[in-house]
Amino acid sequence: MARTETQSAETDAPVADVLAVLTNAARIPRWAPAFADEVSGDSRSGWLVTKDGQAFTLRVAAVPAAGTVDYLREVAPGREGGAYLRVIPRPGGGSVIIMTLPVPPGADPAATTATLAAELAALVSLAEAD
Repeated sequence: MARTETQSAETDAPVADVLAVLTNAARIPRWAPAFADEVSGDSRSGWLVTKDGQAFTLRVAAVPAAGTVDYLREVAPGREGGAYLRVIPRPGGGSVIIMTLPVPPGADPAATTATLAAELAALVSLAEAD
């Protein structure tokens, strides 16, 4: 059984525009509502995510020069996990966004696949609107 799901999407938005959306965790609910209902805080003080009334801290590990943004939370004592995103230049302009999500234990992999496809589509729309 797969433990992760990875998909990609192409967009006309430049790499910098996509990274600007991804590095601002407050925007996550707009494109990934399955992950977060609300995100508060900032990159200095830290991010607090609320989903279905439960709150957890989120660490955004970003290296814009490498096109990487990872959303990490504690999944077990001393262990982080989460979503891993890569943004690369698309030949001829625009970007390719690659996202890997964990498949939660006991979850239907098809549900994770559908969620990931919807999140990438929403992310593309948001990046292109900026």
